[in-house]
Amino acid sequence: MKKDNRIVKDLQKAFNTGVSYMLPAVVVGGIFLAISLSTGKATDSGMQVTNTFMKNLNDLGVAGFAMMIPLLSGYIAYSLAGKPGIAPAMILGYIANNPIGASKVQTGFLGAMILGVATGYLVRWCKSWKVPATIRTIMPILIVPIFTTFVLGLIYIYIIAVPIGAAMAWLVRVLGNLQGGSAIILGLIIGAMTAIDMGGPINKTATAFTLALMAEGVYTPNGAHRIAVAIPPLALAISTFVDRKKYTSEDRDLGISALFMGLIGITEGAIPFAVKDIKRVIPAIVIGSAVGGALGMVNHVEALVPHGGLIILPVVNGKLWYVISMFVGVLIAVVILHFTKPNLTEENMLKEAAKNKE
Repeated sequence: MKKDNRIVKDLQKAFNTGVSYMLPAVVVGGIFLAISLSTGKATDSGMQVTNTFMKNLNDLGVAGFAMMIPLLSGYIAYSLAGKPGIAPAMILGYIANNPIGASKVQTGFLGAMILGVATGYLVRWCKSWKVPATIRTIMPILIVPIFTTFVLGLIYIYIIAVPIGAAMAWLVRVLGNLQGGSAIILGLIIGAMTAIDMGGPINKTATAFTLALMAEGVYTPNGAHRIAVAIPPLALAISTFVDRKKYTSEDRDLGISALFMGLIGITEGAIPFAVKDIKRVIPAIVIGSAVGGALGMVNHVEALVPHGGLIILPVVNGKLWYVISMFVGVLIAVVILHFTKPNLTEENMLKEAAKNKE
């Protein structure tokens, strides 16, 4: 029992460490993307930014988001195993967040969290090896990073990614069979899939399905999807504003960034909150996004571009229900968080007070 408690505490500390180091990249990426995309024009391929300066700002924002997941993975491993875990976990986190293998699988932040933990424990084991003093000096910079990256990288690519790719293809077929059937069921499923892993394989499957239908001139599933992408960050942002005792000052600052990301349809703005409290945040945003997606489908909301958030409102058919569906989904998620998320502990409150005095 004591060993189990220690593992749980190690993981909680690791996830909090990963989020702390990831936050600046989230904020920089989110704010720069929000500013640049707000000047863009909605096109068939998404939001197009034409101003040269804003394009450069957009590139900076994209770079921030590209670093976000590797940083999360790297510093989860760092918390568990020290400096030798950083580089291999960052490499593996990058792999998790980018298409790889025949199926071009991306597992996003969930994959990066798993790989960060796996790297941390594997590196911790490697550090226990009994090796000669001459070899020990090169262990942290040569042997451990190469061994860890090789072993976990191949396991991810050949063992983990393959079934995930098959599952994604199966999900697309299931969704295709639902098309033309019950709008409310399809909307619920698309909304839930959008929020559950926020950019991971399930989210990407929903995106691929809606894009395929857009190519055939069917836009209502894309409407449900684009409503749902905005709900997680908007819900967490509003929750930090109305339930301040449930969040640290760091979380509340991140809520401002999440608000901007929600307005421009960047679901990843909710990831730091999910990493720190996955058992409460994920159910809340999944339920909220599912309801929002279903309302959009039932009321025939059509998003004519592959982007989301309120920023695309000019190119939405059924604007009123687009906004109402999003608002209802956000409200539901905020209410669930209000009743399920506990206030900060007395220890955390004291830490907050000490930070404010500084």
